[in-house]
Parts: sequence; structure tokens; C-alpha cells
Amino acid sequence: MLRSTLPALAACLLALSSCSSSTDTASSTTTGTSTASGDSSATASATPPATDSSSMAAAPMSTGKADPNGPTAPHADDAEFMKSAAHSDQNEIQLSKMALAKGVTGMTQTFANQMIADHTKSTANLKPIAAKAGVTLPTDMDAEHKAMAPDFQKLTGKAFEDKYIKQMVADHQKTANTMAAHQQMTKNTALQGFITTTLPVVESHLDMANKGANMKM
Repeated sequence: MLRSTLPALAACLLALSSCSSSTDTASSTTTGTSTASGDSSATASATPPATDSSSMAAAPMSTGKADPNGPTAPHADDAEFMKSAAHSDQNEIQLSKMALAKGVTGMTQTFANQMIADHTKSTANLKPIAAKAGVTLPTDMDAEHKAMAPDFQKLTGKAFEDKYIKQMVADHQKTANTMAAHQQMTKNTALQGFITTTLPVVESHLDMANKGANMKM
């Protein structure tokens, strides 16, 4: 009787062992899958969202103040600086005369009139300093502004005003930068005095142009 029972008992034990092994394997497989899934989820959540460049604020058009380390007009020596300053005056005077001829109104008209008056005065103050240094000042716009003048001439109304004001921002920022940079270089006391007097005026023009540009945005 015992001998007949032993084979059946052995078969039962073998079946239980096989069942346990299968269960362990399935559990291990499930755990591994779960862990891999968890790692993937963690990786996905750790990835920063893409930046939407369209939602980023636009860069400011200018610093609003002179930056001697920013873009400047040529000013390797006093003579070159004085020629650049005279060109700058003519750039603003002639573009502002064009603005008035096109019938700009309101703030833009007031601004254009002030540009003509203040930059005419700037050149008048620079002339005796240049004459003493033997420098002949230019009486026209620089090559860059001569090249852009036809594009201004084609425009009218708001399109012209927008382009004019934006150009005034760019021009006055560069002029302010040039004056601040050259003041650190020049040993000419008369020229230093000219810059000390004129730079605040240029910065006030820059402030006016910035406000005008912001109003038109």
C-alpha cells in the first residue's frame, strides 16, 4: 500500500514545484516591466517642457542710456569722432525735415522740430572746436543714411512715422554710445566739454524716441 502511494505523492510534489517556479517567473517579469515603466515615466517627467519662443518678451529696442561698450560710430581719434558727430547731426536733421515734409503730426511733429533745432545747435557748438583742430566737418548724411533715404521717401502716413521713430531710437543710441566712449579717450578739454554738454541732450532725445516707439507698438 505504501509503495503504491509514493509515486502519486512524488508526482504531486513535482507539480507543486513547477507551479511555484512559474508563479515566481511571472512575478519577476511583472516587476521588471513595472520598474521599466516607472523609469520611463520618471524620465518623461524630468524632461523640461519646450520653450515657446513666441511667448517670450521682445528685446528692448535700446538701453535708454549711453553705453560706451555698445555699438558706436567711428571715433578712433578726435578728428574721426568730430566727423561722426557732424554726420549724426545731419542724419537727424535731414530725416526730420523729410518727416515734416510728409506731414507728420502730433508727437512726431514736435519731435522732428526739436531734432532739427537741437542738432543744428550741436553742430554750431562743435564747429569752433573742429576749426581749432583743423578738422572740416561734413555737411551731409553719412553713407548709411544716404542709402536708406529712398526707402523713407517711398513711405507715407503711419508706415513712415513708425520707421522714422525706430530709426531715431537706433541713431540716438549709437550717438550716445559714441560720445560716452570717446569721452573716455579724448585728451581735448574743449571736446570733453562739448560731450558733457551734448550727451544729456542726446539721451533726452533717445528717451523721447523710445516713448514714441512704445506708443506706436
